[in-house]
Amino acid sequence: MLDIPLSEIDDFPDHPFQVRMDESMQAMADSVKAVGIQTPAIVRQKEDGRYELISGHRRKMACELAGLDTLPCIIRQMSRDEAIIAMVDSNLQREVILPSEKAKSYKMRLDAMRRQAGRPSKENSSPVGMNFQGKQSLDELGEQVGESRNQIHRYVRLNDVIPPVLEMVDAGKIAIRPAVELSYLPPEQQEALVEQMSAEESTPSHVQAAKMRKFSQEGQLNEGVIRSIMQEEKPNQVEMFKIPRDRISGFFPPGTSAEKIENTIVKALELWRQREARQRNDAR
Repeated sequence: MLDIPLSEIDDFPDHPFQVRMDESMQAMADSVKAVGIQTPAIVRQKEDGRYELISGHRRKMACELAGLDTLPCIIRQMSRDEAIIAMVDSNLQREVILPSEKAKSYKMRLDAMRRQAGRPSKENSSPVGMNFQGKQSLDELGEQVGESRNQIHRYVRLNDVIPPVLEMVDAGKIAIRPAVELSYLPPEQQEALVEQMSAEESTPSHVQAAKMRKFSQEGQLNEGVIRSIMQEEKPNQVEMFKIPRDRISGFFPPGTSAEKIENTIVKALELWRQREARQRNDAR
């Protein structure tokens, strides 16, 4: 282990995981200031003599916030693809991972796995990505991260949605399966959809997204068709009570799903109702 100056450590290129300045990070910085770094980061040395951070981006920021100049590190000799795989694996242990983070990290890991597997031999006519002892790379990655191959595929497809749509997925406004259907639309059609979503104050259901994908593949999707599809009544549609996210964001950690926020609010209202009932009974 070596204490390396923070000024000599570079973040991993295209690091897919966000390092958020939130309460958890501040708590980590306070802990580092009090007791230091307990688990060393993992780095590899680059050709220019500097170091590339593999695991420990949050620890590095915590050291910066705590006013420290160095970070305890273990130096590993790794190829680029070995570093990508190690970086993704270490960060998948985080408590909160956004869909966009999984999307980018899974794609990076799959690409690295396929490059490591190499081209099949002449005796193996399977395409690249299927040279894992007869398994497809999606299956291999699924076993390693505990996801089905279909779910891995869905996350990877999210790399083809435009940023505003991906932000809605991260915020829980659009579910993953509708977003996957939208990923097959060209960027200009996705942009037209975003404008229509803003105008209608709604997001497409899975059925609506699949319908748009079909029209797009047939060369018939335009702004009018998008508007018509978005104005269709969704199955089992019920009146929604909306709260601006900025009014409640301070009560939840960044990246909290819409479903978890809704369940927490409902539970809080139930507790409030029980308290009100007890107060009424006490007043009798």
